[in-house]
Amino acid sequence: QVQLVESGGGLVQPGGSLRLSCAASGSILSFNVMAWYRQVPGKEREMVATINNARDTNYADSAKGRFTISRDSAKNTVSLQMNNLKPEDTAVYFCNALWRFISFWGQGTQVTVSS
Repeated sequence: QVQLVESGGGLVQPGGSLRLSCAASGSILSFNVMAWYRQVPGKEREMVATINNARDTNYADSAKGRFTISRDSAKNTVSLQMNNLKPEDTAVYFCNALWRFISFWGQGTQVTVSS
């Protein structure tokens, strides 16, 4: 059994920063890919950033230049540093971990960008 627990969400003003963290626990010690997704009500969940075992990263166009994903494989954690936040970044952010062809999800953490 695998559990992903996110933390770090909250309310921030436009232009501010937040750092999201996700800790994985359970029987899988190493995931092929770890990622962050986000979702707003009425819309599909969208990829924000991914990082694989080789530390290769991929970002949504909306995140490039503002967000940075990182992982600590020894601790089985993944983080998302979000800078220069905009109101349109408001969403529930989900941690995702892929092991072979099995995808695991966290419960989500709310990020609200508002003045």
